[in-house]
Amino acid sequence: MSSPSVVVVSGNPRAGSRTLAAARAAAERLAALLPGDPAPVEVVDLALLAGELLAPVHPAADAALARLASADLAVIATPVYKASYTGLLKAFLDLSGADGLAGVVAVPLVVSGSPAHALAGEVHLRPVLVELGAVVPARSLTLTEAQLGDLGPALDAWLDRAAEPLRRALGPAAAAPAVAPAADLAGAAR
Repeated sequence: MSSPSVVVVSGNPRAGSRTLAAARAAAERLAALLPGDPAPVEVVDLALLAGELLAPVHPAADAALARLASADLAVIATPVYKASYTGLLKAFLDLSGADGLAGVVAVPLVVSGSPAHALAGEVHLRPVLVELGAVVPARSLTLTEAQLGDLGPALDAWLDRAAEPLRRALGPAAAAPAVAPAADLAGAAR
């Protein structure tokens, strides 16, 4: 049996963005929900693939999509742009075939400048992930730019609600609490 995999996809058009850093921090915390040794987190920074996404041939994007499709758990992150996810993320997800994310447990993560966009992940990103076959058992993780400096409290609050549905979706081996409560992990994410 291969070890479980965790993939982060950042739809921010700036390479190495704060959106990517937040998604990586969330994914590292979520990796602890998987059975066995903590899974290493693989990163797909779409800013590095932007020039290829709309080209007729896109081998690096295809390879990234294959990694995503084979993941056990994925964090799909985007800044809020015009009250939705970025066109860069849309172009990447459009390369996926029908049910291209079947069996992947996905966590939509959105970063916004204002709490007014708190539902962007639920209203816009969740439906496309579900359409592609992903299982999205918990509400989107929504972060404001003000929370990016200290993610611990926001991740703790979200994990208090999301950890159990995610464990159930990840299967029987993940259903038993294999990780300390979120409050005990606060220091690990900082």
